Amino acid sequence: MANPKFIQGKGEFHIELKNRVNQYFIDRKKPMTGNSALLMKAVLFCIGYILIYVHLVFFTPMVWAAIPECVLFGGLTAAIGFNVMHDGAHGSFSKYKVLNKMAGFSLNFLGASAIMWNMKHNIIHHTYTNIDGIDDDIEARPWLRFATTQKKMKMHKFQHYYFWFLYTLLHLVWIFMSDYKKYFSGKIGPVALRKMTVREHISFWVAKLGYAFMFVALPIWLLGFTTWLVGFLTITMVTGFVISIVFQLAHTVEHTEFPMPNESTNKIENEWAIHQVATTANFSTGNKLISWLVGGLNFQIEHHLFPRISHVHYPAISKIIKRTCNDYGIKYIEYPKMRHAILSHVAYLRKLGQAN
Repeated sequence: MANPKFIQGKGEFHIELKNRVNQYFIDRKKPMTGNSALLMKAVLFCIGYILIYVHLVFFTPMVWAAIPECVLFGGLTAAIGFNVMHDGAHGSFSKYKVLNKMAGFSLNFLGASAIMWNMKHNIIHHTYTNIDGIDDDIEARPWLRFATTQKKMKMHKFQHYYFWFLYTLLHLVWIFMSDYKKYFSGKIGPVALRKMTVREHISFWVAKLGYAFMFVALPIWLLGFTTWLVGFLTITMVTGFVISIVFQLAHTVEHTEFPMPNESTNKIENEWAIHQVATTANFSTGNKLISWLVGGLNFQIEHHLFPRISHVHYPAISKIIKRTCNDYGIKYIEYPKMRHAILSHVAYLRKLGQAN
C-alpha cells in the first residue's frame, strides 16, 4: 500500500499542544534535551555493561554467579537501548550533536543496526503508528495477530499463552535476521529504504562483524561453545523479553486504535497528533523506578507527540498534554500500574485470537 496521508495535517489540537509545551520550556528557561542526571545514568549503565562483559568473558565466573550476571547483562542491554540509544537516535539525549550521534550509535554495540533502526522507528513507526501494512512494529505474522485487519490463523487462539516465549526471541531475530532482511531487500515491510551511502554500508558491516566477534567468536574461543551458548541465550532472551513488553504495552492494548486509511482517498481521517494519542498508551507513570529504568517509555504518548524532547521532561509535560487532551475531548489512555497494562495486552491478544 502507498503511504497514507493525514487528513488535516497540523490541525488546531497539534498547534495548541505545541504552543503550550514550548511555553513550558520558555518559562523555565530549560533545554528540551537531556540533563546531567541523564548523562550520569548513561555512564553508569555503560560502565556496568562493560564490567559485566569483561567479567563473564575473561574471568569465567562459576555458574551460580554467571547466570544472574547474564540476566543483569540482558537487563542492562535493554536499559541502554531505552535510556541512551533511544534518546540519542531522536536527537534528544544532549544539546550536543556529537553526543546524540554517539548515543544513537550505541545500538551497534548492542547487536542491532542504528541505520535500520532510524528508518524503522523514527520515520515509519512514529509517523504511521498502528497502521497495519506499514508499521513494522505490529508485524509478527504468522506467529502473532496484532490487528483485526491481519489474517486470523488457528494457532492465534492460543497466542495469549505463547507470546511470552516469542517475545524472548526478539533480540535474537533482530540482530541475526531482521536487520539483514531489511539490508538485502532494501525495504522495511512495503516501505523502500532510501539509498544508503558508501559510509553507511561500511558502518553497517563494521558494526555487525564487530558484534559477531565480541559476542560470538571471542566468547566461544575463550569459554567453549556450550558455555557461550547458555550465556548468550540467557542474555539475548532477557533483552528481547524486556524490550518487547515495554514497546507492546505502548500500542497493543485493549483501548488503543488501529486505524486504516480510507480506501478511496488513502487518508487517515485524523490529524497526525490525534492519531498518535489514539494509537498509544501510557503505563505506571507514577512509578519513578520504572520510569528511570525504561527511559520514560512508559510515557509513550508524550514520546510520540514530542520525540525530540528528552524523556527526563515527560513527567512534567504529561500534565500539559493530559490537560490539552481533556480540553479538546480527546481520550488519553493510561494504565495506573504496569500489571494493568500487561493484563490489557493479554486480553487484547486473546480477543484478536478469537475474533474473525
